[in-house]
Amino acid sequence: MKEPIRIIIIEDNSAYRDVIYLALNDHPKFNIIGEFAVCETALRNLETKAENEQPQAILLDLNLPGMSGLEAIEWFKKYCPEVKIIVLSQSDNEGDVLSALDLGADGYLLKSATLDQITDSIEFVMAGGIPLDAHITKFILKAHGKSQVNKNDFPSLSTRELEVLKLLANGLIKKEIAHELNIGITTVVTHVSHIFEKLEAPNAPAAINKAHQLGLFPNK
Repeated sequence: MKEPIRIIIIEDNSAYRDVIYLALNDHPKFNIIGEFAVCETALRNLETKAENEQPQAILLDLNLPGMSGLEAIEWFKKYCPEVKIIVLSQSDNEGDVLSALDLGADGYLLKSATLDQITDSIEFVMAGGIPLDAHITKFILKAHGKSQVNKNDFPSLSTRELEVLKLLANGLIKKEIAHELNIGITTVVTHVSHIFEKLEAPNAPAAINKAHQLGLFPNK
């Protein structure tokens, strides 16, 4: 049996934090190893943990006292490079959403998400998927219709890399992409790494955002 996914929650609303904690900690696939009201305390805690004690996923609010969730994303990635960060916020503001994804967040959910949606999203992101609230997904696509960057600033993607990126954007995880394209999962991982490097993106959501900005996914 696989070890439960180690999770920390960073949320200053104690009532909401308790609801999430009780729901997730009662789930056999999850292990809540920390809950914090501010990012500073969470970061100090991470500094003292061994690699096998580090969280694998972080549920992160954005509007926090002291250091904001946005400011903390890069610090969490510095201390735990492999950690998956799912923003769990009330904000569907364009700036917050795009900034969080560009800074390295691996998913973005609104606090209106159900507990089932939150638990499914944690499993999805750990499998290589990109959990995004349906409202946020539509919003991002609309926002990118108004925002373009210069294609000449980035190396072009190969045909195969573009295929892989489009499948990522459609919500497929790496294993599913390998099956869809009839290639090995190691090859998929290599393509994804090259995509991130070429688009100067820290993760899949940021790469997909950049692809929309470059017009690689033209609106039909």
